[in-house]
Amino acid sequence: MYTLGRAGLVVVAALLCSMNLAAQTPAPELGDQSRQILERLENLERANRELTEEVRVLRGQAAAATPRPLSEGPELEEQVAVQSARIEEQAQTKVESGQRFPIRMKGMLLFNAFMNSTQDGVDQFPTVAAPRGEYSYGGASLRQSILGFDYRGPEVFGGKLHASLLMDFFGGSGQALDQSLRIRTATIQIDWKTRSLTMGVDKPIFSPREPSSLAQVGVSPLTGAGNLWMWIPQVKMEQKFLLSDTSGVTAQMGVVQTREVPYLATTQVVEVEPARPGMEGRAEFWHDFGAGRRIELAPGFHVSASHVEYTAVPSRLFSMDWLVIPWRKLEFTGALFTGENVTHLGTGGVGQGFLVLGDQIRPLPSQGGWAQLTVPVTDRLSFHFFGGEQDDRDALLSPGQIARNVAFGANFFYRLAPNVIMSLETSQVRTSFIQTAHRLNNHYDLAIAYLF
Repeated sequence: MYTLGRAGLVVVAALLCSMNLAAQTPAPELGDQSRQILERLENLERANRELTEEVRVLRGQAAAATPRPLSEGPELEEQVAVQSARIEEQAQTKVESGQRFPIRMKGMLLFNAFMNSTQDGVDQFPTVAAPRGEYSYGGASLRQSILGFDYRGPEVFGGKLHASLLMDFFGGSGQALDQSLRIRTATIQIDWKTRSLTMGVDKPIFSPREPSSLAQVGVSPLTGAGNLWMWIPQVKMEQKFLLSDTSGVTAQMGVVQTREVPYLATTQVVEVEPARPGMEGRAEFWHDFGAGRRIELAPGFHVSASHVEYTAVPSRLFSMDWLVIPWRKLEFTGALFTGENVTHLGTGGVGQGFLVLGDQIRPLPSQGGWAQLTVPVTDRLSFHFFGGEQDDRDALLSPGQIARNVAFGANFFYRLAPNVIMSLETSQVRTSFIQTAHRLNNHYDLAIAYLF
């Protein structure tokens, strides 16, 4: 348009010159036309200047939007360094499965140096005091180390898939060349917004909590002294109900498979079906007071039946577990139970779920529980004080059988590094036998755990 404006000026100038040559005195109407033509020329010139300015501005904006070469600017070097660090971190933590889904490895390399007094039964961590003992037993072990894998996959049936597998080396006799890998827990879980479905091997639904210990990991702490912990196959459904922003209810119900323990009577051996189905449930009521203060209360139940010599021996249990944090520097946890025939749920050496009385087989009433007080002094240091007991019905027991088993102890965890924990623990087990003096065993343990 700028070039056409100049051409127009040339044409107009030539026209004026021809008009002046044709007549010495122009007509009045020709003077009006000349003024109109000049006004149009001025408008064209003004429009050309505006267009030229717009072109200049647009060229400047285009130049500013053009990216600089990669070698320019210190911020580019910072971005490259950050991206390189992220790529290196992902390369260190990523493990890919055969199906090309990411898997996270987790676990704990656990070293234990331990010493027991004479009533230990030659176990690394005795759950009951042996009736007789002639010498103390001590040593060092890595067999409580844990190896695990965690997998989070795509959506299944509208929910997120999560799978976990934990193993340890606590199988075998524990001798140097007899330590085998075994499965602890293994679960496949689908999570929706307010509910989840879990299948696998885990702690009983009605007894999910346990004390804190690095000395007793191969079996759950306070085994045989109030902690019903046996890892059992199960299918569990969980539903969450939010009552308010600070309180709610978590309901769990499922089917489990018990592990029945053969019972040795005084004069005869009876046959026991090794596994039986059962049903368990738990309802947790929780409230958050803020500032780290919280309370959780959960009643639960277990129902099953042991098959002994073609006789169904019922197992009926009621439980109550809790978590109370009245202050962020103090935690109180524990569980209580009462019922009958509890041996198949992990009572250690207290293998007395039922009684064989001639032709009659009866479930043995039992009650017990455990509690722990935790004092988290700092982010690195915490102290744990715990104790528990299992008390069976003495009047139904025969001489030499266990009437009551009590355990208590204390330990501390200290983080030497973010993933390295040192622990010192001392504990004692007191076992009362029918018509026999009480027996006790002291345990001392130094543990170093490397978490990965």
